Amino acid sequence: MAELTAAIVLAAGKGTRIKSSIPKVLLPMNGRSLVGHANDAVVGAGAKHVVYVVRHERDKVAAHISQINPDATIVDQDDIKGTGRAAWCGLQGLPAGLTGSVLIMAGDSPMFTADTLAELARIHAAGSNAVTVLSTVVEDASGYGRIIRDAAGAVVGIVEHKDAIPEQLKIREIGTSTYVFDIAFLRESLDTLDTNNSQGEMYLTDVVARAHALGAGVGSFVLEDSVQAEGVNDLVQLATLRAEKNRRILAAWMRTGVHIVDPATTHVDVDVTLEPDSVIQPGTILRGRTHVAAFAVVGPNTELDSVAVGERARVPHAVLSGGEVAPGEAVSPFSTRITNR
Repeated sequence: MAELTAAIVLAAGKGTRIKSSIPKVLLPMNGRSLVGHANDAVVGAGAKHVVYVVRHERDKVAAHISQINPDATIVDQDDIKGTGRAAWCGLQGLPAGLTGSVLIMAGDSPMFTADTLAELARIHAAGSNAVTVLSTVVEDASGYGRIIRDAAGAVVGIVEHKDAIPEQLKIREIGTSTYVFDIAFLRESLDTLDTNNSQGEMYLTDVVARAHALGAGVGSFVLEDSVQAEGVNDLVQLATLRAEKNRRILAAWMRTGVHIVDPATTHVDVDVTLEPDSVIQPGTILRGRTHVAAFAVVGPNTELDSVAVGERARVPHAVLSGGEVAPGEAVSPFSTRITNR
């Protein structure tokens, strides 16, 4: 794994289209907040320093981040708008004079895997470029920044949707708002940004154009799995990604030998663990740190939250929270049990 010196996660946005009192990055999904999924990915990718840039509902967001990653640094975005300014604020949270590579990603991107971010870091390290851009190709690119390439296929810039001309709007390769930069180049470049665009914001994408213009090198990693690049802008998108994340979790468990009878009606959170030959019946929801041992049968229509289910136990039509179900135990149907954890 190529060493990733640092990561900056942008978690300052309000998310006006969400229409919820919960800050967008704290919305729950598959056993994590949105920013919790981002944290899993950057930590799993090996980032040595992790910085979060916060602003909206600052105290709530900061408290949550400190809980899930006590080693993270939290910095505040100031009144100047834009991803470029957010990145500048994030750099202030890194040790002075730090060199190497820094990953920058959005805090409302819950689908990225640690392997994807680690591969982005590896490609950057191998390419000797000032920046490496993570992009993907989609059927409908509406609302996304378009990747601009020259005749030789090299990335020369990223144009935001609202700034794009009609010809550029036909491009289906989009930026994912995820990059690895050389820290020194990023620090120098962010001091040159202005707000001369339709949004009146400092665009981080302008640093990509600057790298090309100066011949500093712009690397490219085109991600085939475009779903990983999707963010959450409203509760419809959240539900869609929650369902897809769950589908992937279930598929991974089934490939290890877990019998999930009806994936369409089964939900399993990210921290749940299942042993081969366990059976999960339809209508089952497994949350928290639930563990199901071999040959245990859970469901149908059962909800468990951080319950340890022993071998060959049976748990039908039950709602249990905390505690254990002993090996071989048959829980009475329609049982409800809440155990202090």
